[in-house]
Amino acid sequence: METFVQQILNGLVLGSMYALVALGYTMVYGVLNLINFAHGDVLMIGAMIGLSLLKLLEAYAPGLPGYAQLAFAILGAIPVTMLVNIIIERVAYRRLRNAPRLAPLITAIGVSILLQTFAMMIWGRSPIPFPQLLSSEPITIGGALISQTQVLLLVLALVAMAGLVLLVERTRMGRAMRAVAENPRVAGLMGVDSNRVIVATFAIGAALAAVAGVMWGANYATITFTMGVLPGLKAFCAAVLGGIGNIYGAMIGGILLGIIEALGAGYIGDLTGGFLGSHYQDIFAFVVLILVLTLRPSGIMGERVADRA
Repeated sequence: METFVQQILNGLVLGSMYALVALGYTMVYGVLNLINFAHGDVLMIGAMIGLSLLKLLEAYAPGLPGYAQLAFAILGAIPVTMLVNIIIERVAYRRLRNAPRLAPLITAIGVSILLQTFAMMIWGRSPIPFPQLLSSEPITIGGALISQTQVLLLVLALVAMAGLVLLVERTRMGRAMRAVAENPRVAGLMGVDSNRVIVATFAIGAALAAVAGVMWGANYATITFTMGVLPGLKAFCAAVLGGIGNIYGAMIGGILLGIIEALGAGYIGDLTGGFLGSHYQDIFAFVVLILVLTLRPSGIMGERVADRA
């Protein structure tokens, strides 16, 4: 039982990060009908900026509590990643809105490679250690262990997802997003500025990715310029699992995928004598993607974005 609780906790931590990134995928797809495969690298930029800010704090304001340092890193990384994502939308995607679907896909891959190259030039190609800011003393829950960093990650993910739901459902900008997602032409006739809504969508997705990126570095204690590739692909799998274009689906898909990975690495690894253990946990996400696309292409939530006229 303790092993089961431990794997569930591990899955919730991992799934929370997937969910934050998957929300960026699903929001952009819902509004633009576009898969932004460079979104995982925005997570990487957020982690790199957060680390750079932590080094500044270490030089000019040593002795600050760990929570304050993490808050500073996250709040500093958010505007930078928002700016990066807005530039990506303006330069790479805006002129391709009416292009064949293959063109934005190739452009997204190109943007991903470009971001990785810039990050390698600025921060180097070697893995960079991320400082441990919170106490390493674990918290015991039902016989399982969870670190203070992971608890903070779960709290931040919950707050961010709740804030996004309130934004989409309770604010004027949220109504505009839903209107553009339903039919951008009709939304424009009703006075909705589609360009403004799309820019806001990219900016919000980048903010969530920045939170995930900094907490990813804090949780795994190392970052590198290629760190966004695999989380980005898995977050895409989570968005498809939950139902691409549906924010609730992205949250559910991210959490489920994290739990599936954790349980798969823990239990299936034991059943196979370690052959499919933690070193092979990445395959579970893509097996789930294949099964979903085969058996239920619309995802768990079952909502599909209507074809544009």
